[in-house]
Amino acid sequence: MMRIELVRRPLQSKLFSALSPFIAFALMVVAGAIIFAALGKNPVVGLYAYFIDPLTEVWSLHELAIKAAPLILIAVGLSVCFLSSNWNIGAEGQFTMGAIAGSMIPLYFPDFQNAAVLPLMLIFGAVGGALYAGIPAILKARFNTNEILTSLMLVYVAQLILDWLVRGPWRDPAAMSFPQAPPFHSWAIVPELFPMSGRANWGIVFAIIAAIGIWFMMSRTLKGFEVKVIGQSPRAGRFGGFSTIQTIIFAFLVSGALAGLAGITEVSGAIGRLQPSISPGYGFAAIIVAFLGRLNPLGIVAAGFVLALSYLGGEAAQIAIGVTDKTVRAFQGMLLFFVLACDTLIHYRVRLVRPAPATAPAAPALETAHGHG
Repeated sequence: MMRIELVRRPLQSKLFSALSPFIAFALMVVAGAIIFAALGKNPVVGLYAYFIDPLTEVWSLHELAIKAAPLILIAVGLSVCFLSSNWNIGAEGQFTMGAIAGSMIPLYFPDFQNAAVLPLMLIFGAVGGALYAGIPAILKARFNTNEILTSLMLVYVAQLILDWLVRGPWRDPAAMSFPQAPPFHSWAIVPELFPMSGRANWGIVFAIIAAIGIWFMMSRTLKGFEVKVIGQSPRAGRFGGFSTIQTIIFAFLVSGALAGLAGITEVSGAIGRLQPSISPGYGFAAIIVAFLGRLNPLGIVAAGFVLALSYLGGEAAQIAIGVTDKTVRAFQGMLLFFVLACDTLIHYRVRLVRPAPATAPAAPALETAHGHG
């Protein structure tokens, strides 16, 4: 029976490596057109609503920045984990715990209102996300536990904690029967960048600064070199005097801190209070952003805006042609699939292997008896 094998290429094309994200995006557009046609919708109208219409108004550009900020922050942190071969899939939970930790200040100390409130909230949010990411990090470093499972399961724990808080201890008495915390006061709100034209706030500035900082660390410092060496070859890293355990914990803490910062920035910026649902899946979508940006923090900035466009475009397409919100997830899933497929074909070539023909067993030698006269 014929089988398919992947054979590593001795040399990878630099041109196709650079073009891979663009090829993946083009393939996603083609596949999206096919999906719209299969749904009985006009593909041209659907693609226009999805990719062009959100860029035609100033207010929608502000919304694009709001949605891109958490995606970039989380994905930049995930890139550190992924480059060190630590697969943190629980950024959504770290995002949630960062939002909870940062919200403690305005909720427990409502009379504490001055310029120090917001910086303290951001610090608490980053620390909360880092500590939550430290759980799968320690489990892997100490017990060699699979970090994919532990980080993913902790997402649901964080969501249940948030739901319990806003329905119980932190519930706003003035909200009647709605499960939500009291609104933050003005000192606890992330300021808007251009209040006269839209809602975009300083979260996008935080994201770009974080991307530049992580890029500098990964490309210009010994710590970044250590992370990449351990990720590519732990054995070579040990020979170089690098600690695998320290790298695991460092990568998770950085990733969790940025996810937590994204969480508190989202809650104190775009939302303004804690509520049961504070994320449309930013922690999971950021995985796509990280790989679309080729795990390069500067590339992740551009990729973050592309994925943010998919959220806005999905909302516009729902209104324009009546598709469901599941279409948004389908587009994001296709983008990740095509990115990984393109990268696979850049590093490997596909070979069809035919089974060797079966050979007939050799006939046993016949002994000839000779009579003696």
